[in-house]
Amino acid sequence: MERLQKVIAQAGITSRRKAEQLITEGKVSVNGKKVTELGTKVDAQQDEVVVNGVPINKEEPVYFLLYKPSGVISSVTDEFDRKVVTSYIPTEKRIFPIGRLDYDTSGLLLLTNDGEFANLLMHPKYKIKKTYIAKVEGAPLREDLKRLERGINLEDGKTSPAQVKVKKTDNNKNTSILEITIHEGKNRQVRRMLEAIGHQVIKLKRENYGFLHLRGLNAGEHRELKPHEVKQLRDLAVT
Repeated sequence: MERLQKVIAQAGITSRRKAEQLITEGKVSVNGKKVTELGTKVDAQQDEVVVNGVPINKEEPVYFLLYKPSGVISSVTDEFDRKVVTSYIPTEKRIFPIGRLDYDTSGLLLLTNDGEFANLLMHPKYKIKKTYIAKVEGAPLREDLKRLERGINLEDGKTSPAQVKVKKTDNNKNTSILEITIHEGKNRQVRRMLEAIGHQVIKLKRENYGFLHLRGLNAGEHRELKPHEVKQLRDLAVT
């Protein structure tokens, strides 16, 4: 037996916190009876749980790593009919991206139907490192890179210290390639950090998420995570 909000989250419907809200608002029923108490325990396999009038099916959890191409929305649907990340993974299960990459950013994105796992990885207190490769205009000065390493003041708060390396500078084209590692997930964070030191991003790609990488994949390709990788991500999040 498991708590009702956990069962709803694991079905990929919503986060556990939002599930709790749905329960207290009277939008969840178990075996035909409305349930509003958060402590309620259910058998995920035997009991029929209905959320907003729709029965949830307890699916086997799945975990995918996608090399997201640029020009794709990190969403399940898009009101403007643009291509979405879920269209690259043929599965009958109701998967969704863990976090997001901007429309014009490529790279490593995780998708799952396990809401609890997704919330664990996205929780701000768990500091999973994410490494990006950025092509920028100009050549940042050492003092500018030091600012990134100390943390930059953005309109939604100061960023945590970043790790930054200059990989290459092309003086003829007046561009540089930077490697930047952060563990936060503010909206368009890397782009805004680099703009704050006066260097517009031309191209951006997420190469690593924790210990995961893109090696062996081309843009638009995916693979399933191995069980030990899922376990390692859980361990990484809680430590």
